[in-house]
Amino acid sequence: MVTYIVRRLVTAVLILLAASFLVYLLTAASGDPLAQYRQSSLPNKEQLIEQRIQLLNLNTPAPLRYFDWLAGAAGCLVPFAATCDLGQSIAGIEVTTLLARAMGQTIQLVTAATILAVLIGIALGIITALRQYSGLDYGVTFMAFLFFSLPIFWIAVLLKEYGAIGFNNFLNEPNISISATVIIGLVAAFVCYLVPKAGIQRKLIAAAIGFVAAVALCWFLDASGWFLTPGFGVIGVALMGVATAYGITLLTAGLRNRKALYSSLITVGLGLIAYFAVQPLLDLATLLMIIIMAVGAVLVGVAVGYLMGGYDRRQSMNAAGLTAFLMGFVILLDRFMQAWPEYFNNGRVNGRPIATIGSSTPNLDGNFWIAGLDIFTHLLLPTIALMLISLASYSRYSRASMLEIMNQDYIRTARAKGLTERTVVMRHAFRNALIPLATLVAFDIGALIGGAIITEAVFAFSGMGQLFVDALTAVDPNPVMGVFLVTGILAMVFNLVADLIYSVLDPRVRVKA
Repeated sequence: MVTYIVRRLVTAVLILLAASFLVYLLTAASGDPLAQYRQSSLPNKEQLIEQRIQLLNLNTPAPLRYFDWLAGAAGCLVPFAATCDLGQSIAGIEVTTLLARAMGQTIQLVTAATILAVLIGIALGIITALRQYSGLDYGVTFMAFLFFSLPIFWIAVLLKEYGAIGFNNFLNEPNISISATVIIGLVAAFVCYLVPKAGIQRKLIAAAIGFVAAVALCWFLDASGWFLTPGFGVIGVALMGVATAYGITLLTAGLRNRKALYSSLITVGLGLIAYFAVQPLLDLATLLMIIIMAVGAVLVGVAVGYLMGGYDRRQSMNAAGLTAFLMGFVILLDRFMQAWPEYFNNGRVNGRPIATIGSSTPNLDGNFWIAGLDIFTHLLLPTIALMLISLASYSRYSRASMLEIMNQDYIRTARAKGLTERTVVMRHAFRNALIPLATLVAFDIGALIGGAIITEAVFAFSGMGQLFVDALTAVDPNPVMGVFLVTGILAMVFNLVADLIYSVLDPRVRVKA
């Protein structure tokens, strides 16, 4: 395995060198970096031209300039190197500074979108594969193809119009009309109608329950003024915690494993105690504190599962640990909601919290919670746009993979042995269904970190994609090469990671050096 990895890395370096040389020459030949000065009427035109020639070393032929750039870039790739010099842009700014700023913006933009798209897309694909040719399957398939076919800029503009401008107008007078309540109820009824497997009576009952639940929820949100003062409260946290405990136990151990279920429920009880205990501490929260508390919550859940024991102690530990993590997330989300009125009434926000451009509100004063809400409101729309586009492909790939796996001989053998459907799906089919997705997810992550050019342009994010386009337009090779270096390395690393994940997901795959 080590020999294989070393061989792959050596091959990747050679490919990267050849590709970078070609990209540098193409960028240098794509235009004239002195064009803006040659056509200028400034009295110091000759001096400005000479300064740019010295800055970009234009007196040296492009192939030789590449090796000067490579000498500086080598310091970025060699561990413990003293210097990392990727040159300067035509504005005289270090490329490393530009890349650090742009990568921060892009990673912030694509992280949540990628995680949500992967989780939701795979879940929808698995569910529709298990319910093949049902109404739910047809509905998800239609929506997947719809989102997949829509251009990202059109979705982004619609989100800005209705998700930001329209919703901000709604927040000025957050009243849900009767007609809107009925429409929401009918949509919920239609979705619930598609969920049951068969039987018109069961479908109608599910539709009726969905309609009543949606209407009751709309009435509660409207009557309580929830949009202006949101929050779960201890009752909401308790209900969500119990639902999480049952859901996690069902997926990881099955409800027949009472030890695992009781471990998760005990963890929920401890979480409710912690809900009151940590409120004063959360007023002084920092990111490091939140991370430490999250790790502590998971360790407490794992300890509860270990102490509960049972015939499969590991299942109890997994169920309780995951429940503790999600319970902590619900408590964290509730604390963010408690800070919403202060953020909403901030003078810089001015009662219009959902942002349409930028990554933050300039000169916004506030604590950890206000800053977190500001980041959330700026990332909300671009995250939804990127997620909807990626969600479609993940759901289709996972559905096709799951359908192929469910028709394999070993699945029929597992069922013939009397294993429960949950065990067949989660332990035998699900893991193998993820194998084809490993490559897709790995490449998508690497590509997204390289920049979501259109999304960044629509929402005015100064990320990697925007940096690349601006540098290419200005015939500025150093930033272009900096972006190429980052994206090229990421593509090759994630390609290697995908191959290694194969051997983890499928024991039959063995890499021979």
